[in-house]
This record gives sequence, C-alpha cells and structure tokens, in this order.
Amino acid sequence: MIIRIADNGCGMTENVKQKIFDPFFTTKPVGSGTDLGMSISYQIIEKHGGQIKCISAPLQGTELIIQIPVQMKSA
Repeated sequence: MIIRIADNGCGMTENVKQKIFDPFFTTKPVGSGTDLGMSISYQIIEKHGGQIKCISAPLQGTELIIQIPVQMKSA
C-alpha cells in the first residue's frame, strides 16, 4: 500500500529534510510542542516493514510517500 501526502507550502532545505525524523527536532519556537510526531511515525512505519520518504525543496512544497506492505513479513 502506498500513501502520498503533499502540500504546496514553503518546502524544506536539504539540511532540515535530513533531520525531520529525529526525535525533538523542530523549526518551531521553543515550547510549541514535543516534536515527536515524525519520529514516532517513522518508527511505526518501520516496525510494520514499511518505508517513509520525504521529497521537498525550498519553494516547492513537500510530499511524504509512505509504503506499507499489505502483509507483514514473518519474524
């Protein structure tokens, strides 16, 4: 299964894009949340044998592509 989420926002620099799945990474002001959402999402997707990919560039918007297998692999 593939899920694609895209926006037409301001996009991200390569430096920011490389950090978005790091716990507590944020570009927001201090005190604006825990900033664990992308890190937790990454972990959940990986645990289900899937992958998440981010495509983004400044002034180009952002697209997240999530691939999750229909059936989990046997452990």
